[in-house]
Amino acid sequence: MPTILLLIASNLFMTIAWYWHLKGGMGKPILLVILISWGIALFEYCLAVPANRIGYAHGWSAGQLKVAQEAIALVVFGGFMVTVLGEPLHWRHLAAFACILAAVGFLFVGRS
Repeated sequence: MPTILLLIASNLFMTIAWYWHLKGGMGKPILLVILISWGIALFEYCLAVPANRIGYAHGWSAGQLKVAQEAIALVVFGGFMVTVLGEPLHWRHLAAFACILAAVGFLFVGRS
């Protein structure tokens, strides 16, 4: 459970780092946007690295960690896209999310 919670928190920071400037920051110089994004992303790394170490130490494979991270990233991004950017969530997004969640399931089936 700590792995999942840390991955959720890290993905919140990474989504903000990558996309915050699309809402109200488009007029800022690109170098400033990059520097601010790097500053935000530092917190993401401080959470993602321990999440992966903890998960790996508890028997998750690297593939399982990566696919779980991608699934979490898509859910976090979907929420950000709707709530912050004000973009609608379409059936295509949900279908793509379902495919990623299926990938998570495939990697965890038979995991002891």
